[in-house]
Amino acid sequence: MHKINKAFKAIKAILGNPWLLNKILEDDSVWKSFLEKHNYPKGGLPVVELDALSPGFSETLETFAFLDGGSLPTDIALLKLLAKGFSSCQYFEIGTWRGESVANVADVAEQCFTLNLSKKEILEKGLTEKYADLHGFFSKNRKNIVHLEGNSMTFDFGGLNQKFDLIFIDGDHHFASVKKDTENIFDYLVHDKSIVVWHDYAYHPEKIRPEVFAAIWEGTPPAKRKNLIHIANTMCAVYLPKAMMGHPLETPATPVTKFKISLNTEHV
Repeated sequence: MHKINKAFKAIKAILGNPWLLNKILEDDSVWKSFLEKHNYPKGGLPVVELDALSPGFSETLETFAFLDGGSLPTDIALLKLLAKGFSSCQYFEIGTWRGESVANVADVAEQCFTLNLSKKEILEKGLTEKYADLHGFFSKNRKNIVHLEGNSMTFDFGGLNQKFDLIFIDGDHHFASVKKDTENIFDYLVHDKSIVVWHDYAYHPEKIRPEVFAAIWEGTPPAKRKNLIHIANTMCAVYLPKAMMGHPLETPATPVTKFKISLNTEHV
């Protein structure tokens, strides 16, 4: 009887405050149960080291702010590494924020496109004008970057009439959005040699984000799922045109790679 009363109270609370349902659906324990129930790969995607992609891996980032909402340095270094693998790389991303990722890729790619909500749409979500204006801070004046406005849930990807070599999905990280973004990318933007990268597959390099993992898995065509991997020391999942052998995620992880870091400041 006590459990029934608690259940009724919970339902009443949700009916009075519908936003509570989002909190429940976002809860990791709910998504972990979902993954187990539907027999997703236990422990997430296989992990592949950065230097397995490029022996002697070395990269320099010319633009990095170390501010909230951004990527890890290794995340952006991964994008630059992958972009360098294409001659005249054509790059597309969902989610601009301050423009760090696209600005760094633009250093090595021929043409970059970045899609983000318009300022009007950002303000309609109740966010501040300053927050809206900071989008594209590092990328607005780059000649080889095209800034597109729109909601990726309704954007006409087919209207671009173009395939891309490297695609970075870093928009809204809820299940429905990541799944839809993933489906659209594979339906409209991918060619036979394309690489797709998802940010925030993990909260940090040792802990996956189950909701995003589920969305990536569901949105990726079944025949291509065997080519999904998690890049070690990053928060990124990657689809490669060819499968790679990986190892299970270890938490806590024993370091197998160390990085040499050099920092310089430059006022903007």
